[in-house]
Amino acid sequence: MLYAQEYPMGKLRVRQPFPSAKIDYPDPFLLLHHANMSISQDADLKNEGVGPHPHRGFSPVTFIFKGGVHHLDSRGNNSVIYEGGVQWMNAGMGIIHSERPPLDIHERGSRQEIIQMWVNTPAAAKMRQPEYHPLSSENTPNTKSTDGKISVNVVTGNLMGLVGPIPTATEVNSATLQAEKGGKIRIAVPENHEVFLYLLDGKITVEGYGLAEALHAVLFNKDGNSIEFEALENTRMLFMSGKPLNEPMASHGPFVMRNESELMMAMRDYQMGKMGILIED
Repeated sequence: MLYAQEYPMGKLRVRQPFPSAKIDYPDPFLLLHHANMSISQDADLKNEGVGPHPHRGFSPVTFIFKGGVHHLDSRGNNSVIYEGGVQWMNAGMGIIHSERPPLDIHERGSRQEIIQMWVNTPAAAKMRQPEYHPLSSENTPNTKSTDGKISVNVVTGNLMGLVGPIPTATEVNSATLQAEKGGKIRIAVPENHEVFLYLLDGKITVEGYGLAEALHAVLFNKDGNSIEFEALENTRMLFMSGKPLNEPMASHGPFVMRNESELMMAMRDYQMGKMGILIED
């Protein structure tokens, strides 16, 4: 189990269970940032959040648990997704985007809680055209545990008889879960996948492991075909499983490639404007 230490990210403070001193990354999942921010009533919303920045070679994904996120990018995408939704971007050969609070954030409680995941892209797909996939809560397939106490919102892959609507470059199953105290669930997973649960709050007890608490990630061994747990308190979670890429990986800042030469090319291409331009109004 990995505790999500707090780190400064510019003006933001985020929780990061991995990478950490205990684990580099559970392939293909590179990084998890959990941010829970209060937006001041007098804040200039155009300067809150994260301003324009580039990515290449992986998928930055934002799961929205409270408030909303306004996404803009150099490919012309302009979208606001609210609580319960997801913004999944395959950066491909390169894209510039920004993520700001929506203009109506104060009407929605003045709080923005998100998880940003970095999911690696296989080498063969790193230089494909970028793709942006917004998914609202209303359009997310949902099912419940047998006892009706755990709600599962399927974003990608195949889980509990549902197919997530967002396409991925490799096998990635992802879902957000909301559990009531006493709720129990079994989730089938492929035997060769890396699997983890991240708890935003609450407590659960995991079959074969034991207690897991808020702000911790539980990484499972690749030696079974399911995970089971019971909620000891009301708990919100992110579940992800993915087939490991088992490929060379080099990263620097917002770029994830195969080697140092490709990283240098990514930095050069960004400086030359080959990832486009994003000017916010």
